[in-house]
Amino acid sequence: MGISLFKKKEFFSKEEKEKIVSSIRHAEECTSGEVRVFVERRCRFIDPLDRAMEIFDMLEMEKTHHRNAVLVYSAIKDRQLAIYGDKGINEKTGHQYWEDEVNKMVSEFNKENYAEGIICCVNDIGQALQHHFPYIKEEDKNELPDEIIFGK
Repeated sequence: MGISLFKKKEFFSKEEKEKIVSSIRHAEECTSGEVRVFVERRCRFIDPLDRAMEIFDMLEMEKTHHRNAVLVYSAIKDRQLAIYGDKGINEKTGHQYWEDEVNKMVSEFNKENYAEGIICCVNDIGQALQHHFPYIKEEDKNELPDEIIFGK
């Protein structure tokens, strides 16, 4: 049995985690779209969008009914960010929308407001999803978990 003298540092406080999850749930309240947040220390790829696409596939996010799932990806230590929207939402918003959202997140991350950067991004994505994929009571269900996913 090994003993570690160092405690693994958490990315976010308990309150920040709760706020991020709450923002995901709020973003999904008025849309059939789905949002997931994946956070890790280091990005294994040169381009974080490649890593986001790998994670998107690994989590089988393309299986949503309207192909309107969005992954918000960040590698905190490497300061790498990406947002990957599935086919349905990407066709509606276009590349520039995602680039603008990443830039907003970078602005908050540069101030070391990591949780706030993610929350603002999730809120904006929720508004875009609501606009393009409004909530339909008879059809809607939460297709993907709302919890933050933490990588290594």
